[in-house]
Amino acid sequence: MMKFRFRRQGNDPQREKIKQDLFAFNKTVEHGFPNQPSALAYDPKLRLMAIGTKSGAVKIYGAPGVEFTGLHKETATVTQMHFLPGQGRLLSLLDDNTLHLWEINLREGSSHLEEIRSFILPGRASFESANAPTSVARVTVILLWTSCDMACLGTEGGGVHFVELPSLTLADSKPLFQDEIMQSVPEEYKCGKTLGPVESLQEHPQCPSKVLIGYSRGLVVLWDQSTRQVDNLFLGNLQLESLGWERSGKTFVSSHSDGGYMVWAVNSNNPRAQQPVTSTIPYGPFPCKAINKIQWRTSESGSPLVLFSGGMPRASYGDRHCVTVLQDKTQVTLDFTSRVIDFFTIHCTESEKEYDDPSALVVLLEEELVVIDLQTTGWPTIPSPYLAPLHSSAITCSYHISNVPAKLWERIVGAGQQQNPLQTHVKWPVNGGKSLSPEPRQKGLLLTGHEDGTVRFWDASGVSLKPLYKLSTANIFQTDCDHNDSLTQQGEDEWPPFRKVGCFDPYSDDPRLGIQKIALCKYSGKLVVAGTAGQVLVMDPNDEKSDHMINMATLDLLQDREGFTWKGHDRLTPNNGPISFQPGFQPSILVQCMPPAAVTAVTLHPEWNLVAFGTSHGFGLFDYHRRNPVLARCTLHPNDSLAMEGPLSRVKSLKKSLRQSFRRIRKSRVSGKKRPVVNSPASKVQEANAQLAEQAGPHDVEVAPVQRRIEPRSADDSLSGVVRCLCFADTYLRDGTHHGPTMWAGTNSGSVFAYALEVPSLEKFSEQCVEAVLGKEIQLMHRAPVVSIAVLDGRGNPLPEPYEVSRDLAKAPDMQGSHSVLIASEEQFKVFTLPKVSAKTKFKLTAHEGCRVRKVALVHFTSVSSEDYSENCLVCLTNLGDIHVFSVPGLRPQMRYDCIRKEDISGIASCVFTKAGEGFYLISPSEFERFSLSARVITEPLCTVEINRPHDSTAVSNSTSGSLQANGTRKMQSESSSLEEAEGVFEEIQTALSSPALDSPNSSADITLDTTADITVEDVKDFLVATEEAERNLKNMSEEDPRSPGILIN
Repeated sequence: MMKFRFRRQGNDPQREKIKQDLFAFNKTVEHGFPNQPSALAYDPKLRLMAIGTKSGAVKIYGAPGVEFTGLHKETATVTQMHFLPGQGRLLSLLDDNTLHLWEINLREGSSHLEEIRSFILPGRASFESANAPTSVARVTVILLWTSCDMACLGTEGGGVHFVELPSLTLADSKPLFQDEIMQSVPEEYKCGKTLGPVESLQEHPQCPSKVLIGYSRGLVVLWDQSTRQVDNLFLGNLQLESLGWERSGKTFVSSHSDGGYMVWAVNSNNPRAQQPVTSTIPYGPFPCKAINKIQWRTSESGSPLVLFSGGMPRASYGDRHCVTVLQDKTQVTLDFTSRVIDFFTIHCTESEKEYDDPSALVVLLEEELVVIDLQTTGWPTIPSPYLAPLHSSAITCSYHISNVPAKLWERIVGAGQQQNPLQTHVKWPVNGGKSLSPEPRQKGLLLTGHEDGTVRFWDASGVSLKPLYKLSTANIFQTDCDHNDSLTQQGEDEWPPFRKVGCFDPYSDDPRLGIQKIALCKYSGKLVVAGTAGQVLVMDPNDEKSDHMINMATLDLLQDREGFTWKGHDRLTPNNGPISFQPGFQPSILVQCMPPAAVTAVTLHPEWNLVAFGTSHGFGLFDYHRRNPVLARCTLHPNDSLAMEGPLSRVKSLKKSLRQSFRRIRKSRVSGKKRPVVNSPASKVQEANAQLAEQAGPHDVEVAPVQRRIEPRSADDSLSGVVRCLCFADTYLRDGTHHGPTMWAGTNSGSVFAYALEVPSLEKFSEQCVEAVLGKEIQLMHRAPVVSIAVLDGRGNPLPEPYEVSRDLAKAPDMQGSHSVLIASEEQFKVFTLPKVSAKTKFKLTAHEGCRVRKVALVHFTSVSSEDYSENCLVCLTNLGDIHVFSVPGLRPQMRYDCIRKEDISGIASCVFTKAGEGFYLISPSEFERFSLSARVITEPLCTVEINRPHDSTAVSNSTSGSLQANGTRKMQSESSSLEEAEGVFEEIQTALSSPALDSPNSSADITLDTTADITVEDVKDFLVATEEAERNLKNMSEEDPRSPGILIN
């Protein structure tokens, strides 16, 4: 039976106002490269680019900061997209054969993307020919006339239909059927065969009423729509892939399935051309793959450029993904590591100009976007200010640093600029629109660790996530990293003339190189990078190249404990002798943990010259100034056999893991009411919980959340010795009168170790060694894994970072009052007083209902009304994907928001919080979703696009479907709802998700705790239990009257 403690009547309006000024949840922008792109479009007048995806998303990009995102109501692949140049309109075709019209409209001072209407081509049999099936009305190709008032739709049945724009209605013009074309085809060409689907439609560059129609069988027709006559026939016999006009309209080029292309002359004196002017197979004579797309661009400075994708020799290079650029005798085969989706050139489109003069080639690949500068000798790449492939190697961890000092920022940017000598400094060509977002007041740095041993530095200050610098650790070790270099290095006479382009490289030469943990001191520039094979690298920034040897040390975490044998991978073998390092972060010390298990936690204190690290076997402390190990502590339980097995030797533990999983499931089934899960697998956990909460108590009183039972854990659980978190603090540990340096470590079994450190003064640092003495050892009653530890000063404020006080960058902590330590486990938060370590406050979460803490951070929230008012809060993300905000040190719940689907295990595991109240998590291998919990700190794309749109009364209303994208957040709208109604519903949902008013917390300063972790066995267990609970809870909920959520029971 639930018990409630009544506090006072109603809510506190003043506190509610403060909370509104402090907290607000928004998903603001998606960083990175769109997952599974499928279509590409470009508007040469507005200089905007659009990318469509297989999930039905539409993303439009312009100048950095100019971004729009929309989502089709139907979850279908976007197969084609076409801009109506200069109008801010986009036509999209889905694989369900529906056409959709999007518009960029100005609202509330900024531009927004919205879907206006949709259309499907009727599939009547009479459309194509008398006996044709309905499938022939499937659209294969779209041509937008330059007048932008008509679209031609080519179909599988060989017909061409005409649709008026922007109304998306069938035009009065009679469709063009194959029967009409066949009347002009000579008898000897017919041979009783159909012409096949329409493969290409190209408008004549000089006569807008004429259209070049290409059929799959090889026939090409120049059709005059004004006279409805065939002007020219080009009797090709090879399967057609694509067509491209030469600017003057006197010739065109066709590409074919045999890997060749042909140039045809358009001559009014010869209406039936039997043979092309020229025909060539660039990579022949052996069989080649099809040339999927070809373009012909004229240049005032010399010969025309021919650009095409595909066409590689089938036997030798059939697996290569290439785009070829030909100009006179110059030929370059751009070799990519992922499939080519589409490409376009940025060139002159003004009709009065004589030449195309292409300036850039934009290639959309399956995993990245590459832009080539066609005006600079050698055709170098243009660095992209956005759309960088985050997953060029799989992301293994993330780390965010707020308010980066200008000096460190400049050193990182400078090192990155020296890494790309082959990149041009030409300005980004897709630069339409204008960003209205204010300049970021401080620099934010996002670091991502990768599977190939690299750490990438990203500018996360604004809307665009820009790559700054890449740090590689592979050259420190003996690996097979260079075994493919001979394949990519081509000699002068090599054929084809491959040139490796792009940075996407999903293959890791050695999985042990993978980066697991990162720590960076933004004031000293000291960087610590820890990896999968127990390697811990301490690095310093250097603006010059350097050849030096790395100091090495080994730390045995088992401490000669008997009965344990490491069965996992070997350590990485360091290279002998001096190693050459480029400007940037250069390693000075390599500390090798033994056994070489993956590093699970790391922390750094540059003022004390100490680095601490932990694995599944224990933790160590190292003095990198004296290059001396200080401490090694084994945390293994006698039954902890799984910790001695590497990732390839887990078979023996499978039966034990399954047995424990079923035991926990059985326990949860008989342990009281579950946390409601409705409509699984769709996550509506929080709504059901809120409804139960309101029904359980009176509506006119505020109720303190009941802290529910926690499931005890066995002491011999596998991997109980894993070190989950580490921290340094200057606090009271031995007694209440003398404070000093301490180190804290938390493990998977709920153990907390606190060490008092004897750190010599600066004058004696080179003479005396650091010493560590165990001061406290805490065992949490329920043995829940310790997620994070933070020490609070006498006012309840988190302690400042190293160097912040000494450099007058933060207030000195209160060392007069009694300190306390905040320990966050997976199931509860608890504040203990120091040095006695007696419980002061706690808040319990429940393990019975599947809710466990996954990520924790202490965040500094500043009021949107007054910059002088701020609070520090504890923010946590659970395995159910919801985010809770608590006061510090009172641990009173403030807010709860739904953030990530609980089924998205990798998204939850990848989440990282910032100190200012923002966060990032992976929504796909290549995309970060950015969100904000702060009402003041919101990074969203606010932009405007100047549009020259002809007046059209039919385009203003008649909204049939609504997927809105105002600021990067996807919002769905029903067909009958107006924009205002949709916004109102969204605001109501946000209001309903917020928790009731609670007492005002104490104010304090901020510190970010360790927010990186791997996907654990528990994550998978939580996910597997959900389905049966969902059915039972759905039945319970259907018997009760649902109401809007009022009180949350946590």
